[in-house]
Amino acid sequence: MKELTIDHYPMTGREWDALVRIWEDTDAPPGCMVEIVDGVITVAPPRDARQNLIAAELSRALYAVIPEDRGAYQKLAVAVPAHHGLYVPNLVVAPEAALRGAGYFVPAAVAELAVEITAKTSAHHDRFDKRAGYASAGVPLYLLIDLWAPDEPVITLYGEPKGDAYQVFQTAKFGDELVLPAPFELTLDTGVFPLD
Repeated sequence: MKELTIDHYPMTGREWDALVRIWEDTDAPPGCMVEIVDGVITVAPPRDARQNLIAAELSRALYAVIPEDRGAYQKLAVAVPAHHGLYVPNLVVAPEAALRGAGYFVPAAVAELAVEITAKTSAHHDRFDKRAGYASAGVPLYLLIDLWAPDEPVITLYGEPKGDAYQVFQTAKFGDELVLPAPFELTLDTGVFPLD
């Protein structure tokens, strides 16, 4: 992961706008993701096949339960200015209306569920920085699928955001069932997620 650091504390509205302009103008290789995490612009390689397979399985399951005016979006950028962040989660469930006329990104607060599937290079950000950012934005549910957990892949569902923190709703190993609460009311069979 390549980083372009920006001296950003404290960041004013104009500084945030300038950082977003740099993000918009960053010319990354095809397929790479450009994000802002804690005021640092990062360029990450394309997501691997396993991340894409998991996102596709999760999308299929979500589309069976979400209303027609919602979507499960891959590569939708969400802004978290309070944490100097512009994240591109693996999957976001949000109302379609929130995307109309939005441009390159939407406020993270419109997300009903944010999903990050860790890569070796992004695991720390996904576990800590982005979790705090999503919580501060009031995203009701954060699903972390940690392929690079120390012992074995693990899935953690966070909810009830308060400040920069979430409550842990459930932790599961691959193969266990994981329950997404209302508004989803969905039991996920994580056994369909590939381990390698």
